[in-house]
Amino acid sequence: MSVNNVMDLIARGTEEILVPDDLKAKLQAGKPLRIKAGFDPTAPDLHLGHTVLLNKMRQFQDLGHEIMFLIGDFTGMIGDPTGKSATRPPLTRDEVIDNARSYEQQIYKILDPENTLVMFNSSWMGEMSAADLIQLAARQTVARMLERDDFSRRYKSGQSIAIHEFLYPLIQGYDSVAMQADVELGGTDQKFNLLVGRELQKQFGQDPQVVITMPILEGLDGVQKMSKSLANYVAISDTPDDMFGKLMSISDDLMWRYFELLSFRSMADIDRLKSQVADGLNPRDVKFQLGEEMIARFHNHADAKLARDNFIARFQKGAVPEDLDEKILIAGDAGLALANLLKDAGLTASTSESLRMIKQGAVKIDGERVEDKSMIITAGADHVIQVGKRRVAKVKVQ
Repeated sequence: MSVNNVMDLIARGTEEILVPDDLKAKLQAGKPLRIKAGFDPTAPDLHLGHTVLLNKMRQFQDLGHEIMFLIGDFTGMIGDPTGKSATRPPLTRDEVIDNARSYEQQIYKILDPENTLVMFNSSWMGEMSAADLIQLAARQTVARMLERDDFSRRYKSGQSIAIHEFLYPLIQGYDSVAMQADVELGGTDQKFNLLVGRELQKQFGQDPQVVITMPILEGLDGVQKMSKSLANYVAISDTPDDMFGKLMSISDDLMWRYFELLSFRSMADIDRLKSQVADGLNPRDVKFQLGEEMIARFHNHADAKLARDNFIARFQKGAVPEDLDEKILIAGDAGLALANLLKDAGLTASTSESLRMIKQGAVKIDGERVEDKSMIITAGADHVIQVGKRRVAKVKVQ
């Protein structure tokens, strides 16, 4: 491939490349580049949101470059303040080690284990003395740190910022120095930290890394970013049936976003699918293809086909799963508004989402579609309530 073709390939699905000319120059040099991406082992499960970045790493890997998967075991004990409105509790050493082991088992569902270098930043940070850390801190100013949006907001609103939180982007930046990274990948919310690494490399006399930011994948609700804490995620370790069911629950509009960021299909192929839907193809059938592709990637093709068949049998043929959770809700004399019931039953994340799902015609009570946002459910009723394709519960109202 020509350098221009490689640039086009790398640019697909990225948010920003800083700076493109630097990347082009590095590629033209003709030697394998050192590609860095760091992950804090804050939770043991990787989800599809993480794979947006991992897929780009695999793309670099297939192009012949050296992949360095950094597990931030040292920074994980600080607690990443990115996007947080309060100081984040640090992890214990045991939690970090357990989660790191889980990461190593999961990343090879995407990356080639023979050509992936797994590194831990405790390897160099653990050797750094207090004096060394102070000298590193002297390379950044408080004013520079307060340029970061989340720090700035917290400072202006009078919320506390612990001193150790300023160390997080500094240490992440120093990781790039220690690893001599040519390119660092990260989410858009990591842009500040990635640029700190580029700046520190200049100060240490290294050729500064190219920063590539990747979009943040929305979760199943289509609103907030995919996150385990928000329960809107698809874990890559989910069972085929769970994975397929979750993907079928996303909106038709969100489906195209998932295709763009998660699918290995060409953009021309995705555009062809969009045209077919515009001409009358049921979006559900296209969503089937997305679900099968994801399950085949993280499990196998036979599991993908079986998950599709199981989904059709359970939901499209009207079968109600036998193992549904039963929720008991208290309505009182005035009854319980449907929007509140959906939230209280755990079928939606908020009343606003409930109202949106009702408006979209995605809510069924005992198999009948409900579109009345003001509906009141009275006490003494037992119902099977479904939101979207996958979220179903038996609800007893008292």
